[in-house]
Amino acid sequence: MAEEKQYPMTEEGKRKLEEELNTLVTETRAEITQRIQTARGFGDLSENSEYQSAKDEQAFTEGRINTVRNMLDNAVIIDSSDVSDDEVAPGKTLTFQELPDEEPETYSIVGGAESDPFAGKISNDSPIAQALIGHHVDDIVEVPLPNNATMEVKILSVKPLED
Repeated sequence: MAEEKQYPMTEEGKRKLEEELNTLVTETRAEITQRIQTARGFGDLSENSEYQSAKDEQAFTEGRINTVRNMLDNAVIIDSSDVSDDEVAPGKTLTFQELPDEEPETYSIVGGAESDPFAGKISNDSPIAQALIGHHVDDIVEVPLPNNATMEVKILSVKPLED
């Protein structure tokens, strides 16, 4: 049997997935079941768009429930406590500046399951995180970009994630 994929995540990320799973199982499932029962009352199921829509949503929801359960079953909590305070690692927030003179940017490095670049959370598997992990404050790092280009960044600060 193949080994299950592991999902690195923070405690906060795991908690959010647990909340999502609870909502899907206790609320969303019941709502969809009710919609299917109501739609059945509309007659011929082969031409019943409400019924088909509810069945599609049911299939999507069950798929999401299975995905979230698998992620939680195979969650690995990110622990950066054994990494030096100024070292970039998953579970840390860093500020860096693109050289020569761009504005500083701040990102938290989290597991892929909870990454959200618009919220300042990047995946530990992303190219930028991979380039920066293991480096320290004041290091200048070459980060690969698409089209074989690179950018140089200077790490300005590193701190633990805030819950």
